[in-house]
Amino acid sequence: MKRRILLVEDDASIALVITAALEAEGYDVTHCTSIADRDELLAGRQYGLMLTDVVLTDGDGMESLGRVREAAPHMPVIILSAQNTLDTAVRASDTGAFEYFPKPFDLDELVRTVRQAIGSSENVGAEEIAEDVAPGLPLVGRSPAMQTVYRMITRVLRNDLTVLILGESGTGKELVAEAIHQLGKRSAGPFIAVNTAAIPGDLIESELFGHEKGAFTGAVTRRIGKFEQARGGTLFLDEIGDMPLEAQTRLLRALQSGRIRRVGGTEEITLDCRIVAATNRDLEPMIVAGMFREDLYYRLAVVPISLPALRERADDIEALARHFLARAAGEGLPRRQLTAAGAALLARQTWRGNVRELRNFVYRLALLARDEVIDAAAIEPLLAQDRAQPPVGLALPAPAADFAEALASWLALENPGEGDLYSAALAAFERPLFLHALAVTGGNQLRAARLLGINRNTLRKRLSELAIDPEDALARG
Repeated sequence: MKRRILLVEDDASIALVITAALEAEGYDVTHCTSIADRDELLAGRQYGLMLTDVVLTDGDGMESLGRVREAAPHMPVIILSAQNTLDTAVRASDTGAFEYFPKPFDLDELVRTVRQAIGSSENVGAEEIAEDVAPGLPLVGRSPAMQTVYRMITRVLRNDLTVLILGESGTGKELVAEAIHQLGKRSAGPFIAVNTAAIPGDLIESELFGHEKGAFTGAVTRRIGKFEQARGGTLFLDEIGDMPLEAQTRLLRALQSGRIRRVGGTEEITLDCRIVAATNRDLEPMIVAGMFREDLYYRLAVVPISLPALRERADDIEALARHFLARAAGEGLPRRQLTAAGAALLARQTWRGNVRELRNFVYRLALLARDEVIDAAAIEPLLAQDRAQPPVGLALPAPAADFAEALASWLALENPGEGDLYSAALAAFERPLFLHALAVTGGNQLRAARLLGINRNTLRKRLSELAIDPEDALARG
């Protein structure tokens, strides 16, 4: 019985390819194209596994899986779909499907998954998520890169495994964290988001763990920390790569023990929240440099989810732009329509700020466009305006020589005394680097240190040694 597979697929070419691949593996494949034929076959015979499309000739193959569960409660089901949205992936997960494959799929991976499903004795279909999936899911896009993200999200919905979301600024890391919370088993609890980069280092423990009255100067009352506020729900630790080392140690201890203590307190409090962390930093070189704890990294990255940059999912830009136009209209801005030529122009842009930059541009477009229908001609002036105006505090760089060539030229011209070459080269490198960081951050040394990826005290020490006045640096910027 386990070698028999039922394939429910109304696309003849896809059915032919899948059947040939599975029969080559020694499976006996029965193919049908409708829900009615599926139910009739299941009533008369047992199968070791079923593969089913969602859109069939007589209905939704996923909505009708309840009847399949009644006829064959222990049979694994693999869902195939060309409706490649997060909603489809979550619906597939809610049915208890063994796996979900967006079309087009990797045939070898499908065959491997069939092998695993038939060989598995665990009934993964028995459990269901209690909460209904809310409409208006926050993530948009059907590109292959986003399909991988959707599948990773669905795999963590029924458990409390710690998730680390990786991606450039503006890729939607908090949206993924919110989706994991809203669609998971803790959705009835609170979603508490903490930007660890925005909390001063000397206050971060109080912010996360809370403090008792009198724990330090200014602690006039007891304060409940973010861990306790997130009880029963999800704690989202954003910009975790910018957390000070001392706080990293305390966080690691809390995650390892599952308990915390408020600052100045003795009572141990048991944690009851899911941890989702995120960073736009590359943590591996930071670990090598001693700036991020390796043991904390592995504690957080139980399930890593990497978000693609928008340039890696350009096929999604049109859908995102139309989505943002609809949202803008819902928030009171004029209702706009986007032509195919306008969408194509947006899709050709770089969007270094990723989805966040695209969203802001589309909102501005909705506000400033003169006509209801937005075409390429209406978009081009705003794009030209953006190109002409670099971010505040930054000057457009002139074409420069290769860094290694510039260094070689500097070495050829310099003639430091013996034993002074390293110090002289380091000073020559650090001075423009620190001046740039201070100019970009408006002279804020804490933000400049975070931008550079170094400790604030280290920055202050080097500024003093290099005789750099932050006010002078700001004037230069």
